[in-house]
Amino acid sequence: MISKPDALDRAMQAVIALVALFSIGNGFFMLTGPLGWYASIDTVQATGPANRHFIGDIGLAYLISGAVLGYAAANLALRWGAALIGISWLAAHGGFHIYEVMTGICAPDVFWQDVPGVLGPPLLALIAVAVQLGRQRASPVPLPKKLFLSIMHKVAGDGEPYIDDLDAAGGFATEKFQHAMLLSGHRYHAPAALLHMARLGSTRAEDCGPCVEIVRQFALADGIDNQRIQNALMGRPDHVEDELAYNFGAAIASGDVATAAELGEQIEAKYGRKVRTELSLGAASGRLFPAIKRGLGYASACTIPRMA
Repeated sequence: MISKPDALDRAMQAVIALVALFSIGNGFFMLTGPLGWYASIDTVQATGPANRHFIGDIGLAYLISGAVLGYAAANLALRWGAALIGISWLAAHGGFHIYEVMTGICAPDVFWQDVPGVLGPPLLALIAVAVQLGRQRASPVPLPKKLFLSIMHKVAGDGEPYIDDLDAAGGFATEKFQHAMLLSGHRYHAPAALLHMARLGSTRAEDCGPCVEIVRQFALADGIDNQRIQNALMGRPDHVEDELAYNFGAAIASGDVATAAELGEQIEAKYGRKVRTELSLGAASGRLFPAIKRGLGYASACTIPRMA
């Protein structure tokens, strides 16, 4: 799940933003003052005389890379794929420098002088993306389909048997499903426990045992206590707010309009409209997965997961 950005998320966004600013600044300098740029870099002068048109062309490539990286930096969790596209030219440029030094075209001392400005930016951006992927703080949307399906099979096991049906459906069904997955876990303003309780209540009301277990695992990964989850599922919530959010999710899933409206008003009065919106999104979109299973004949009645 991708929740509100934490300090490390912000740090990785800042890294991408700095690489973007470097690329835009360098590109602007090359485009508007090609001869001045040429004169300011000794290693470039060693390659031959200045070519205003060629320098301007490379400047455009830097500007485009920087613009794409700037777009990615605004929300790295969702746009890390754009970050990889943004550094593709920078990385290729750096790779070409490596090729030149390995084949003797470029002298080693010249290569090492260029390393900070040529290899540094794409490496920093790659590290930032790798950190987010390693922390599982990244959207599944940019993942290639086969890799996404493989991860889903490992994470969900038999809990999501319809994944192969999506793969076989064609028409980019899997890619569209990747986008849909993000909505059920959206959280920015709501406390983590409230969102998970609403999702548990909604999923439990859908009577899908494997789905409840998956939602439970997400709650555990977000730091919610195992016993607290179990008590809510057993109808003995530890806190008043747990009961409120759980019953709100259950009312949404069961179609109890009056109860959903009443509990929603209570949530809004206590936490605000934005939190009510997030709990509503979590409860409503969480119904997608049990509904797909029922439609494809994979539904199994709900057995409340026991604590490990």
